[in-house]
Amino acid sequence: MATATHFVTAEEAAATGPLESVVVRFAGDSGDGMQLTGGQFTLSTALAGNDLATFPDFPAEIRAPQGTTFGVSAFQINFGSSAIETAGDQPDVLVAMNPAALKVNVDALKPGGLIIADEGEFGARNLAKAGYEVNPLQDGSLARWQVISFNISQLTLDAVKPFGLGNKEALRCKNMWTLGLALWMFDRERGPIEAWLKSKFAKAPELAEANIAALNAGHAFGETAEIGGQLQQHRIDPAPAEPGLYRTVTGAESISLGLVAGAQLAGLPMFFGGYPITPASAILHHLSRLKEYDVTTFQAEDEIAAICSAIGASFAGQLGVTSSSGPGIALKTEAMGLAIMTELPLVIVNSQRGGPSTGLPTKTEQSDLYQAVYGRNGDAPMPVIAARSPADAFDCAIEAVRIATQYMTPVMLLTDGYIANAAEPWKVPDMSSYAPFPVSFHEAPPVEGEGVRPYTRDDKLARVWIRPGTPSLTHRIGGIEKNVATGHIDYSPENHQAMTNIRADKVMGVADSIPDQALEAGEAGARLCVVGWGSTYGPIAQAVRRTRRRDLDVAHLHIRHIWPLPKNLGELLRSFDRVIVPEMNMGQLKTLLRDQYLVDARPVLKVSGQPFKIAEIEAAIEEALS
Repeated sequence: MATATHFVTAEEAAATGPLESVVVRFAGDSGDGMQLTGGQFTLSTALAGNDLATFPDFPAEIRAPQGTTFGVSAFQINFGSSAIETAGDQPDVLVAMNPAALKVNVDALKPGGLIIADEGEFGARNLAKAGYEVNPLQDGSLARWQVISFNISQLTLDAVKPFGLGNKEALRCKNMWTLGLALWMFDRERGPIEAWLKSKFAKAPELAEANIAALNAGHAFGETAEIGGQLQQHRIDPAPAEPGLYRTVTGAESISLGLVAGAQLAGLPMFFGGYPITPASAILHHLSRLKEYDVTTFQAEDEIAAICSAIGASFAGQLGVTSSSGPGIALKTEAMGLAIMTELPLVIVNSQRGGPSTGLPTKTEQSDLYQAVYGRNGDAPMPVIAARSPADAFDCAIEAVRIATQYMTPVMLLTDGYIANAAEPWKVPDMSSYAPFPVSFHEAPPVEGEGVRPYTRDDKLARVWIRPGTPSLTHRIGGIEKNVATGHIDYSPENHQAMTNIRADKVMGVADSIPDQALEAGEAGARLCVVGWGSTYGPIAQAVRRTRRRDLDVAHLHIRHIWPLPKNLGELLRSFDRVIVPEMNMGQLKTLLRDQYLVDARPVLKVSGQPFKIAEIEAAIEEALS
């Protein structure tokens, strides 16, 4: 997705307007360019100074049969002049490019919402593919919504006719026609989109001009068509924001930037070994463009080679990083055990998706928490961190690097498909405000008669990090258990117990360096606490805010450090009368909290491949307090 940057001045930050928001969903066939349309509308929205959150929702198939419900791709954006934390429960506007898009998405539309449909695609064949016996634009079945339909396909063909494109190429421009209409509806500038098109089609200027013509035609249609009260121009004021430089960022971009920033703060070059898998592939793509920051990227032949190459880089004195999603993480598991046994710093990014097995490759889920905390053979503890939003992923990536390098351990950073693909504004931070955590390699020659001791430890139980080739420090580490003192192979029962204890104590000691758990809203001792982790932050925060406005005694607690958990978490949880845990799995964090603190945490579950709606969590709060 193209990135927009916007500098908020002190005057803009002080300005206030009416607080409002709008949710728009673009939906069409997976070949209709809905993700591109949504991405460019997001760019224009960011440049307008609105707060925003997006939700790209596309099929797993590379190309499902055209016109079928299986191939529907959608992009939802919630934007406004108030704080936006989710992509919205229900769209106010649905742009449906064909019958299948209408069929899949119309029930999500807010009652009284606006449907904009391309009637040119509502022919008998497409209606049959979508499962319609009669045309819904004509049979009254859409009466609870406002409906505007016009032949977007023909209007696009008319707009690009002067450029001599074939019919197929010309119809590919209809997403730009639709975008032009949307830009007019919300008083957006076309200039940045035109510049982007010229850059994208620099080698085919006739395509750039055709798409710009379609964009302008859609905008002009909104200006000149006498449709009536259903289609009006509506301007939304900029959202309140602190002064500074802002840019839109997806979770994958944010993680990539955070990993690079973390490596710089540690004073290390970074090596990323990855293998393409949805939705983690974007991290490899972004990092490959950051070579000037001493970043090496390697697309391996498989998941095992990817993580093993990263482990090798860590052994050589670089920051090793790898990423994947659930199935790929399963393949990497044995190598994670090797990194734990050799006690090398390694960051593993898990962009969770619907499972098990191949599951739902393009849909979101939080079902890898057990895998992250427990999913290895032997007692193999590993710190686990979870990002709450695309912007938060930047700081979480830095934190993962800090823990990995300071404690000589692999760390897993959890995101999910929603965070990875969604976008939101991010205030570009002042990096001078981040405390460096430089790595110190062990270079002192061994004491005479003792030999090299690679498992010598500091007060945090982190072992020394010796780069290969350091004079007098030739050493050996590996997956077989080592002697607690000498580092030589040692199978003895007493030694294995001692090393297992040390590895566990080291990871649990990470809790000494993380902040106490704070509440996002409410006070300790409330009647109910809603506990969340990861991408459930937005809907939980909004639901708790709404219920507190109605004087319900509710608190919100959101956990970043999944393992080890913050030291004060047990005491804090026990202060509440009731605890509920909304999560997109069958109750994994709930089980972890019950296990660690014996609190009666109750689950609120959703495993549909879709994020929670605010209303769903609000209803769960009301039920828990009833």
